[in-house]
Amino acid sequence: MTQFSRIDSNSEIPKYKQVVDLIISDIEAGIFKHGQRIPSINETSEELLLSRDTVEKAYVYLKNKGVLLSVRGKGYYVNKTTVSRRLKIALIFNKLSNYKRSLYSSFTQTIGAKASVDVFIYNYDLVEFEHIINNNLSSYDYFVILPHFRNEQTDIASVIREIPKEKVLLIDKNLEELKDYPVVYQEYDKDILTALGEALDLLKKYKKLNLVFPKNEFYSSYIGRGFKIFNQIHGFDFQIFDSLNPAEIHQNEAYILISDYDLYDLIKLIKQRNWVPGKDIGIISYNESPVKELLCDGISTISTNHDQIGQLAAKMILEQNFKRIKSPFKFIRRSSL
Repeated sequence: MTQFSRIDSNSEIPKYKQVVDLIISDIEAGIFKHGQRIPSINETSEELLLSRDTVEKAYVYLKNKGVLLSVRGKGYYVNKTTVSRRLKIALIFNKLSNYKRSLYSSFTQTIGAKASVDVFIYNYDLVEFEHIINNNLSSYDYFVILPHFRNEQTDIASVIREIPKEKVLLIDKNLEELKDYPVVYQEYDKDILTALGEALDLLKKYKKLNLVFPKNEFYSSYIGRGFKIFNQIHGFDFQIFDSLNPAEIHQNEAYILISDYDLYDLIKLIKQRNWVPGKDIGIISYNESPVKELLCDGISTISTNHDQIGQLAAKMILEQNFKRIKSPFKFIRRSSL
């Protein structure tokens, strides 16, 4: 390696990662050849004016990548001279949906050419999830995981801990058992409570608030909890349905719909009855999408910013700055309420 001026103390890139890049550059430049011993951890620490722990973290990283080989009592040797700097990322979803497509798009656009991204779907199934993890442990630099399962009591954490911690980034859901892991998360109960509060002036004109919450779709139960708390605080008459029943749809009531399928069915029903959304009936849909801005002159939504979740997750990886971030959540006013 050349002189320590190549380490930028003001860079957002962690110093250990800068050491990794320096060693790879020297290998690619032919300074270090296959089978050649590189400077020891102590030597590099002194040369770059870095702590021994920082340099050791870089060496171990390169060893795990197969670039270096460690020989006990002798040091580290170049094991591979053709080094790909492009990251490999496994994006693991519970299911495909408009939300997931939006998240995938923003994630890959932000990552750009610096990584290849493969998508895996486990359909809420822990066995399938564990199969994906076990078969790909050594194939990816990072595992970006949306941890949603049929049974919320499932021991998801034990499976995720099979992955080296530095490779894991959780998105969408915060797991109590993994409080020390980086995550971009929603707080489902607090989010719906806050978003409905932003719509309070509009909701007051309705006699009753109804949440259509399909249990078989495995949505977080915290959504229902937040809805109940909101109504108890503000004194609304309310009800929670697990399916949309035409006989239970009434004028002068507002409906919060979790599933897009229920939204479309409700729109068909009110057209048959010649009702006007926002006048005869109130509609709020969960999760924003471009089509909802166009339906019925605009469907009001409560939603996190899916694009921003993907962007935040990608930036954590690119900048090697892993932390715990709550994703934004808001009410979008349109004519349906």
